[in-house]
Amino acid sequence: MVTAFDVEGKLDLKRQAKVIEHLIQTGTETIVVAGTTGESPTLTKDEKLTLFEHTLEVADGRVKVIAGTGSNNTRESIALTQKAEQLGVDGVMLVTPYYNRPNQEGLYQHFKAIAESTSLPVMLYNVPGRTSVNMEAETVCRLAEIPNITMVKEASGHLGQMTEIIKGTPDDFLLYSGDDNLTLPVLAIGGYGVVSVASHVVGREMSRMISAFVEGNVSEAAQIHGELYPKCKALFAAPSPVPVKQVLTELGIDVGPVRPPLVPLSESEKTHIMNYFK
Repeated sequence: MVTAFDVEGKLDLKRQAKVIEHLIQTGTETIVVAGTTGESPTLTKDEKLTLFEHTLEVADGRVKVIAGTGSNNTRESIALTQKAEQLGVDGVMLVTPYYNRPNQEGLYQHFKAIAESTSLPVMLYNVPGRTSVNMEAETVCRLAEIPNITMVKEASGHLGQMTEIIKGTPDDFLLYSGDDNLTLPVLAIGGYGVVSVASHVVGREMSRMISAFVEGNVSEAAQIHGELYPKCKALFAAPSPVPVKQVLTELGIDVGPVRPPLVPLSESEKTHIMNYFK
């Protein structure tokens, strides 16, 4: 979920409530708070906790709430995870540590320590394009042996790696696509769903595509995938979440600006992207 700000760049909980309602009404089944799309690098710990609590209050049990509590600091991740658990979130999402670039054993120990500090279900989040470290399939399979590490958001873009994870983990371990455009291919190899950016603006279509595939209507799912592809691509024509926040605002759900170091779309970028959402 995007994070809504006012014109001064402060949290805007009234706008945030409208985003939450919009997501629920358009097919989202679980809301991830303070992830990459929520501009987590610019949020303070107190802001994250405020967002966790606010989302729980507005959602009121209608959807599950996953808190983005991961960072490149193991101790701080543990502390934030424990505070999120006290607030009552349904699970946490833990990104691979960025910048310090741990090896595979370092990744294992990082996630193991956080998972053992909480009773919450843990979603691992592998996004090497942003963190400069790829969590290999063998490491994910090893981590899946820890009882409360139950799922992974895979944004490596490598279907082969995802296949190895699906094959090497228990049947109840869930792999989610971390790329909107790979949702259908990931479902085809045994993935479970998508942690989505595009669902902010094409949530009903995304939900319909997944339902069609699950029900065995593969050709219908493929047709929807083809229709969604250019729109999903457009939402990443500039650093995310800049495009999706612009499209939401243009469609009548004002989520405010992005925080620096992100900047608004140029006029040419805005024209290009909005051509797909008329």
